[in-house]
Amino acid sequence: MSVNQFKSIIKLILGLGLVALLVFAFIPERIKVDFVTVTKGDLLITMEGEGKTRIHDIYVVSTPIDGRITRIESEPGDRVTAGITIIANMHPANPQFLDKRSEIQAKADVDGAQAALALAASKVKQTKAQLDFDLSDYRRTEELFNKHSISQAGLERAELRLKTLRAELETAKSNQQVMISRLEAAKARLLQPDVADLAASGEEHCQICIHSPVDGRVLRILHKSESIVPVGTPLVEIGNPEELEVNIEMLSTNAVKVKVGDEALIKRWGGGGDINAIVRLIEPSGFTKISALGVEEQRVNVILNFTDPIEKWKTLGDAFRVEAAIIISRADNVLKIPLSALFRQNEIWSVFKVIDGTVILQEVEVGQRNDRFAEITEGLVEGEQIITHPGNAIEDGVRVEKR
Repeated sequence: MSVNQFKSIIKLILGLGLVALLVFAFIPERIKVDFVTVTKGDLLITMEGEGKTRIHDIYVVSTPIDGRITRIESEPGDRVTAGITIIANMHPANPQFLDKRSEIQAKADVDGAQAALALAASKVKQTKAQLDFDLSDYRRTEELFNKHSISQAGLERAELRLKTLRAELETAKSNQQVMISRLEAAKARLLQPDVADLAASGEEHCQICIHSPVDGRVLRILHKSESIVPVGTPLVEIGNPEELEVNIEMLSTNAVKVKVGDEALIKRWGGGGDINAIVRLIEPSGFTKISALGVEEQRVNVILNFTDPIEKWKTLGDAFRVEAAIIISRADNVLKIPLSALFRQNEIWSVFKVIDGTVILQEVEVGQRNDRFAEITEGLVEGEQIITHPGNAIEDGVRVEKR
């Protein structure tokens, strides 16, 4: 081979290599995408909502009278027994201080009551003396009647006089007792607050014991310290944590799709795994609530009862935040794909299907769907691969590879 021929071959090889590099440079690079395989499974159609737990019956223990309440020793979480556990010790309020005018009036009332009592006592003595005299007279009259010295009418008049005086004596005694009560009441109005009683706080026994009305636990202490309180002051809240339920605030447009008895899942409550529940009540009246965006929304309280054992949710307490998914429909063993793979193409639901690394636009028929998956009734088969979250660069015919 001559030198010229060798140089020609070298030039040809270099030219072909340059052409190959140019062709390779203009070949479009494969786009990296996320694939997902079409599978079959169960599809749960749910209505989502958030709310909080609550104890079905909460009892507020209040003071029965005006008075001094001692310091409440109970703490939140303490167990209480109905009619046995003493929630608080209470003493009736001391009387108020009297001003000079009120004191003079009270002393005058005492003097008047004492005079009236003395008058009533004198009346009793007078009536009793008259009764003793008439009783002796009656005995003499009875002896004369037995000797036929007086008539039957005379004896009956003596008996009537005796009965009348006995009735007058009973009346006088009752009036005397009334005067005694009035005197005690007048003296009571003169009582001044006892400083020693106000300072005392270490009595061993309470004058009025406030007991727990039910078995359960102390939920909140509403009034802790010792003080003078009016009647009806709330002291503690008591409830049974085993009677816990869930109150979900749902949009009224979603609540109308829920029925009593529907199953539900308590999610994102802080523990491991979802908690099974059931719809017990859909309240018939809604309420207006302002959303985080400042929009007025009509909401309805949907009440759920737990169906799982208490051991699974015993760490929940009153007014804990939870989220719930109420199952309103269920589709078993259906073809389903993520919602992120669906998009509208000319008002028709479509997906991008991948065959041998090439994207193919595929129209589909969508059935039921929830917040994550959609049922596909036509257009795909199990095992095919589709693109999730397709970008603007994805179109029919482009080459792709798995990210």
